[in-house]
This record gives sequence, structure tokens and C-alpha cells, in this order.
Amino acid sequence: MPVKTSERDTHLTELADMLGSAEQGRGRLALISGPVACGKTDLLDRFAVQALARDALLLETTGSRSERELPFGLLKKVFDNAAMPPAARAEVTALLDGVDGDETDAAARLRVMSRVSSVLLRLAEERTLVVTVDDVHWGDAHSLQFLLHLARRVRQSRVLVVLTESTRLRQEQLTFHVELLRQPNCGRLRLHMLTEPGVSHVLTEHVSSAVADRLAPECHRLTGGNPLLLRALLEDWRAGGEHGESLQRPVPGEAYAQALLGCLHRGTPDVLAIAQGVAVLGDAGCPVLVGELLGLTVAVVEQGLQDLHQCAVLEGGAFRGPAARAAVLDAIPAPALAVLHRRAAELRYGDGAAALDTARHLVAARQEPEHWAVPVLREAAEYALVEEDLEFALRCLELAHAACGDAQERAALQIRLVSIAWRLGPAIAETYLPRLVTELEAGRVAPRDMALAASYLAWSGRLERAAEVVARVAGAAGAPVALGAMGMPGAGLLVPGVLGLSGGLDGTGGGDAVLGSGLAATAHWLTTLSPPLRARIPTVGAATAAATGPRDLAGDAHAQSAATLNTALTEGQTHQAVVEAERVLQRYHLSDSTLQPLAFALLALVYADRLDLAQSWCERLLGECATRRVPSWQALLSAVRAEIALRQGDLPVAAHQARTAIARISPAGWGVAIGLPLATLIQAETGMGRHEEAMALLEQPVPDGLFHTLPGLHYLRARGRCHLATGRFHAALGDFMTCGELMSAWRVDTPQLVPWRLDAAEAWLALDETARAHGLAEEQLRRSPGNRRVRGALLLILARGDDLKRRLPRLKEAVEILEDGGDRLQLASALGELGMGYRALGDFNRARVLVRKAWHVAKACGAEPLCRQLIPGHGDGFDVVAADGQTGDGDPAQREVEALTEAEARVALLAAHGNTNREIASKLFVTVSTVEQHLTRIYRKLKVKRRRDLPAKLADSSLTGAS
Repeated sequence: MPVKTSERDTHLTELADMLGSAEQGRGRLALISGPVACGKTDLLDRFAVQALARDALLLETTGSRSERELPFGLLKKVFDNAAMPPAARAEVTALLDGVDGDETDAAARLRVMSRVSSVLLRLAEERTLVVTVDDVHWGDAHSLQFLLHLARRVRQSRVLVVLTESTRLRQEQLTFHVELLRQPNCGRLRLHMLTEPGVSHVLTEHVSSAVADRLAPECHRLTGGNPLLLRALLEDWRAGGEHGESLQRPVPGEAYAQALLGCLHRGTPDVLAIAQGVAVLGDAGCPVLVGELLGLTVAVVEQGLQDLHQCAVLEGGAFRGPAARAAVLDAIPAPALAVLHRRAAELRYGDGAAALDTARHLVAARQEPEHWAVPVLREAAEYALVEEDLEFALRCLELAHAACGDAQERAALQIRLVSIAWRLGPAIAETYLPRLVTELEAGRVAPRDMALAASYLAWSGRLERAAEVVARVAGAAGAPVALGAMGMPGAGLLVPGVLGLSGGLDGTGGGDAVLGSGLAATAHWLTTLSPPLRARIPTVGAATAAATGPRDLAGDAHAQSAATLNTALTEGQTHQAVVEAERVLQRYHLSDSTLQPLAFALLALVYADRLDLAQSWCERLLGECATRRVPSWQALLSAVRAEIALRQGDLPVAAHQARTAIARISPAGWGVAIGLPLATLIQAETGMGRHEEAMALLEQPVPDGLFHTLPGLHYLRARGRCHLATGRFHAALGDFMTCGELMSAWRVDTPQLVPWRLDAAEAWLALDETARAHGLAEEQLRRSPGNRRVRGALLLILARGDDLKRRLPRLKEAVEILEDGGDRLQLASALGELGMGYRALGDFNRARVLVRKAWHVAKACGAEPLCRQLIPGHGDGFDVVAADGQTGDGDPAQREVEALTEAEARVALLAAHGNTNREIASKLFVTVSTVEQHLTRIYRKLKVKRRRDLPAKLADSSLTGAS
């Protein structure tokens, strides 16, 4: 497809004028010069069409690099043409066959040339003769000599000779070039790359002028006006589908890549090699460095770069786009490319280049590098992490690990590999864990990294393996080891207290102090996550830890957060747990090594019932993750945020955050930690009345090791709550009692973790076993006298099944406690039951106020089952609810209230409950002026004059409630 452009029409006109001169007996020579792929061949083809249309005898051929050494090779191709009369062809062939190339003397060759030119001139007597030779610079020396001979004889003949040549000529070609231009009848046409308007003109053949003008700048940037590249770009555009859209941008594809390679292969061999060198070096491709890479002189490289710029392959020393560079790199055979990249890495390292630049060549070489590359690759990996290029960081560390000869450094590299892979997903990190286990067992992991390594093993469900490794390392260090049956409640518990730690690895037993510190941190972490592991690993430094707390743990994030969580699970230590948790959260920034410890600190705040602080810190950490590529971090923090929302009674938020967490990590990747988000989601779905969804979640398989961990307790409770909500009371009771047995055996029997007695009491109530329910509730009250949150929930249990006289005081106290903060869902239940109690006493007005308020709280929590239980058949919190035995029909006051709009009803209810105008405006997200206008209309409709008359008027009308 010739590229049609007005910028070539001028040259075509010049050739047509020369043809006209030849037709009148004034022979002409035309020399068309220009860089590779500038459109010389297209121009020659278009002119050939015109020549044939004017009945000229056209003899055309093309020079070839492979035939450059063949004597008279180019000339023979001129006459080996279908348009050549057979007699003339035979005569010329006989003449040329009689010449033996270099063995024939110059005089003999000259006689043959004269006779051959005479044959051509005789042909021109009958018809105008046009001889075209494309790429004449590849012609053999004898053929070029003949063309010069012919040029001198055609001045008075009907002959036009048109030649094309490159701007880059060899020394022997320069002689021909100069001699040709000395002929008075020779005209030279210089071709350049298309300008941007020229590109736009080409595009108008395919799209409208407006679209062509829009696309021309981008097309010119990608091709530099190279007609060959432009044609290929248009071909890719058409192959891409619809191209009539004015906003669609052309994208280089296969045709573009092939055209680019064609440009390079049409140049000299040096040009192709230099282009490959520039592609390998990228932005660092200066002439000196390219020369060192390829073994070429600077002069040769500079000439090659000039050629590449002239044919628009390069611009400013670099390729015009990533697609062009990729096309060149893809065409280099893999072994050769590896050699180039390895050599480039050595050169860049020797020049003191940035670690990232050197590492990119080492990674691209796909070969094990030399030892000098290890620190470079480690540094480059950290810079890649800053740029969020996790895959490249992994490849750098994999190469560094392969090249590293130091055993300790290899272990550190393996830890870093697992950490970075874990960012992308624990399932990806799984491939690196077996080697990490090997390093741990061999004792090559640094003490400071032992807890981090163990945390990855524990997450993946390798709890027993982690315990075995720690026990083995501790045994080798001379520390005491206690073995027991994992998972058996109560088996092998060595020391009292939640932490379960005692002396042995604190450096006093003769072991290395640093190793002892690392083992202590690991033991703290593992036994906190999985209390049964106390029977499998050494007991460590409790006396010191108990005396000084986390400050004695040498700044280790894992040990400090584990101790903090244990403090939160100890009765009477709530305040201390909050202090320690905030210390951890303030001391450590979010990173690979601190993610899980920070999550532990957040859970400590949750168990300490400081949900406000936990939410603030969690959202702050999630905000840090928002702009980073760390899906695993976001997943774990979202799981904690979901647990916070669940304990606040915000079921929709809890469900959303839990789903987000599970979506960011595959179920298999969650390991034993799946218990936390899955349990939260099950409870949230159950609370919102989506029982089928909750039951479907229970069908999801979970690791066996889950039930030996704290998240397993959350899961057991969630399963029990789901069974309880769906009428499977015995199954629910079984789950709750199992929680109790495990918590008692693990010595973490605290309602802050899982209030199993409260849950079991609800199950006993559902089974009409009130005495057993009250017994569990009273036992929990005795065990947790200072826990107001637990007391509020337990009072609610004790009130159920009790006589009315004792029920109301307990419900009132429960409401007072729960209103101070905490679980709004429990508050809604308490308000509803208190309202029902007042109804039983016949105080319908107060009952309606409380029930309506309970409805609003439950609605805000997303607890649809509780809403339906409080006000059956009503989905709107402002529907009118008649009192017992009343329908509201015919009641004048009822009709008056029904006249209120929904917005007015909201304002009336809030005003009746004593809210100021500013408070009402804040709660309803309106202005104070709007509230005042609503109140004016409310007073008129209800026929009241003062604010304090509203409660009685609304109560008489059965429109009660508050937000």
C-alpha cells in the first residue's frame, strides 16, 4: 500500500518532467537519496505506474546486499525483464556471459559495456526507455561502472535512468555517487521523513480530516514520519477493530514491530547491532557505553546512531516508545540477549550506576550472577518496593539468594523473600516456606527474625512444625523443652498465668543471650496465638517478663504485642493492656515485620473494650495501606476492622469489612487466620437475618489447625450464634460449651475474648432451661465483677424468665450500662425488652417510646430480625403503631399526627425526647433554620403551643420513638 502524501507529489512531478524531457530526446538521470525507509521505493513504484501509462519501455530492478560481489549481477537483472524484447535480451545475455568478471581486462569489459549500451539505445529509438534501479548502493562494481558509462551516452537519447540510494554510503560507493552527480543531465531528489502535516494527510485516506488532525501528533511521535512505520501503524489500527472513533489512539502492534525490524535489517550490520545495544541499555545508551557493550569503536557507534536517527527509529538517543524497544529486544536470540544484559550489568556496576539500573540487567539476563551482585540486588529490591514493583523485588531477591555464598545471609534473604511474597498473598509466599523451614531447622535464621519466621509458619497452619523447630533450636542451645500432645485441652501446661512463660532462655541458663531473646519472642508469639503450643515449645523468661513487662523484650514487636494481648485477656488488667497496646501502635510503623504485631495490638484494644481507640488506630493503618500495593496487609487490617464493627453492633460495616478481607486473600491463603474474618461475617449475616448466607459460609472448609488458635474460638462462637438463630439450639450449645472447655484448658477463660457463658445461657433459655441459663450468667457476673459491658449483657439474660418485679430493675440497669457505649445491638435488645416490660405493666406510652427507640437503634445496626420482632410488619421507623386494642381509626388525635410528614415526624420525635434544635439539626443533617420551620408546622398541626406538650400529644397518638 503506497503512502500517498502531498509531500511526495513534488518529487513525482519532477520525475514526470524528466520523463517528458526523455520523450523529446533529451536523456536524463535522476538520483533519489534518503535514509532507510523514507519512501524511496514507494516513490519509484508510483513513477513506474506513470511511465507505463505513457507507453514507456520500463526496465526495473533492485540492488541486493547478497549479490554485491556478483560481477554484472545488477545489470543482468535489468535485462532479465519480461518487458525486454527477446532478441535484445538474448544478445545482451550472450555478451555478459562472455565476460569472466575480474579475470577479464578492463578494455574487454569496456567493449562489452559499449555494445550493451548500444542495444539499449537502439531500443530507445522505438519507445522511450526508462531504467529504474532501487537501492543502487548495493550494486556490484561492474554494474555501477556500466551505469556510469550509460549515463554519459544518453544525453541525446530517449532514455531516463532513475536510481535510489541510501544516505549512508561506503567509500567505493562514494566514487560512483560523485561521478554520477557530475553529469550535466543528472538531477538529485532528496527525500526526508514526513512532517506532522504530511502524516495528517496520509491519515485522511482512512478517517475524517478532523480525526486525522487529532491523531497526527501521536502517529508522528510513534513513527517520526517514517512512511514504512506509519503504514504498519495504520495496519495495526485496522486490525484492532473499529477505528472510526475520534478518541481512539493508534497502538503499535505486530505489523509495527515487523516494520521496525525491517528498517534495521535494511541498514548495515553495525546499525542493527547498535540498535540492539541501545535497546539493552535503555536510557543509559551513550555512544561510549554502547561501544563497550558491543566491542565497537565510538566512531562506528556514532555513525550508526546518526543513521538510526535519520530513519526515525531513534529520537534523542532512545527509541520512540516502549513498543519499539520491545520489538528489538524480542528479536534478539535468548542466549545472545542474556550475554548482552550480563555484560551491561557489569558495565553499569563499574560505572557506579544506581542499584536498580544494574539489577534490571541482572534480572533480564536470567542467569545466576556473580557474588558481587548480591548487595546490588538486595538494594535494588528495597528500591523496587518503594516503587510498589513487588514482582521485580522478588526476582532480585531470588537471584541474590542463588548467588549468595554466606549461609546466614541466605537465611536473611529467604526471610525477606517470604515477607515480600506475603504482601501479594500468603498463597504466593507458600512456595518459599519449605526453604524457610530448612533455614530455621539449621539454625541459620538470625534471632531477631525467628518470631517473624514462626509467624509465617503459624499463619500457614504449620503450628506443629513451628513448635518443633523452636524446640529443636532451643534444645541445641541447652534450653529446657517440654513436649505434650498438641490440641488436648490442658495438656502439658507448665506455668500458671495466661502467658505461660518461665525461666530458661533469658540468658541465665548459659545459652546465648541474643538467641535466648529471639527464642523468647518466638515463644511469646506462638503460645499467644495457639495456647496449646505451650506443651510443645520451651518455656521462656516469665519472671523477668512479668516483672518488667514489654520493655524488657528488647524492642521486639512480636514479643511486645503478644504480651499486650495476654494482658488484655487477663482479668483486671484492662487499663494496663490499653497503655501497652498504644505503646506498641505508637512505637512501630507499618511494615512487613510489624504487620501481625500491630494487628495483635489492635485486638488487645478490642478485648479491652476500647473500641473507639481500636477503630481510630485501625482506620489510620488502613489509610497507610490505601495507596500501597499490599493486599495482604489490607486484608488483615480489614478483618480487625470488621471485628471492631461487629462489637459495636454495626452489622453492615462488619459484613462489608469482612467480605473485603476475604476477597483480598484467597481462602487457602488465609490459613488459620481465616477464623477471624469468617467468624465476623457469619455473625454479621446472622444478625442481619441472612441465615442462608451464614449457613453457606459454614460450609466453607477451614484448616484443622484453626481450632488450636484464638481465631478458632471466634469461629466456634460464630457457628454457635448461627445455629442459635436458626433453631439448632443443641448444636449451638455444643459449640458454646466447647469454647468454654478450650478456654478453660488454655487458661484464657475471659469474656473479653469470647463470652461463651452468655451465649450458652441464651441457648439454655431457648431450650426452656432458665435455671441453667441464670446459673451461667450469675457465675460470669461473679468472675467479671468490674466488666460493665459484660454486666449489661448478663443482666439482660437474667431478666429473661424472671418475674416482672425483678425484671424491670435489671433491664433498666442494663440499658443504663449499654447506653454508655459498646454494643448497640445489645442496647436495642435491652430497650425492646424494657419496653415490653412496661407494656406488661400497662404503661403503653412509655412502652411505645422505648420500643420505638429500640427499633431505631436496631435499624441503624442493620438487625432486621430484631426490627421485625420489635414492630412486626413495619419496615419504616415512622409508621404509626397503635396501642393494644386500638386501631387509631376515628381517633382525632391520631388523624392529626398522621397528617405530619415523615420529616416533621422525625423532628417531633427528637424534640419530644428533649433534644435542642441544634442537636436535632446535627442528627438529621439539616440546618437549624429547617428544624425551626418544621417545629412551627408541627405545633400548628398538633395544636400545641409549647415544646413540653409534645410528648403527651405524641403518646396519645401512638407515634413514639427516638433515634
